[in-house]
Amino acid sequence: MSHDNGGEAEPWLYSSARASCAVLTHVVCAVFTGLTAVLSRPGTSLFSWHPFLMTLAFSLFMTEAILLFSRHGSPVKKYPHKTKGRIHGILQCLCVSCATLGLAAIVYNKHLHGKAHFTSWHGLVGVLTVCVVVVQSLAALPLLYHSLVKGWSLAKLKRYHATSGLITYLLGSVSLYLGLCSGWFTASVGDTIWYLAALCPVFTALVVMSQVTNAYMAKKHLQS
Repeated sequence: MSHDNGGEAEPWLYSSARASCAVLTHVVCAVFTGLTAVLSRPGTSLFSWHPFLMTLAFSLFMTEAILLFSRHGSPVKKYPHKTKGRIHGILQCLCVSCATLGLAAIVYNKHLHGKAHFTSWHGLVGVLTVCVVVVQSLAALPLLYHSLVKGWSLAKLKRYHATSGLITYLLGSVSLYLGLCSGWFTASVGDTIWYLAALCPVFTALVVMSQVTNAYMAKKHLQS
């Protein structure tokens, strides 16, 4: 199939656009986590640990764990896949640890103040997300120890892990977004900052969703 100048320019523009989005995602995650840290001032109260740890878990650690495998924006692009997998596992362990501690902080804080648990959409989606990320991370063990499962190909396990990981990430993004609608956050920032902050989990979710779906569509195309 022949290619004219326009055909040659399109892949370059496509690659440049995806690389720009990936770089911007790194920046957005860092800025969003930094903003939450400044507003929550972790350590000043028991509650302060909740928004900080949850943002650290799902906006920073989990996003970076997924972007490791990006063809356009991975900070360790030249590393072997096995090394990327190990770094991914470390980041996911940090994500699970922070999410669990963040959930424990808000549960204990509500207990101390005699408040009901999980009465809002943010609370319900949040606890569901923490449970799912724990299960999803444990379910990744067969990828490291393939002998744990029989009759399942490694390719199929990776596909299921990527799909469940994407669903978990989207749940985390929804939980973060709902957290921005809480009384604490809306009282801490003005309208402009709120709208900019609300764009962060939406933007990163779109980038991650595009990366995961395109990666497996590309593999399917190569196999066909």
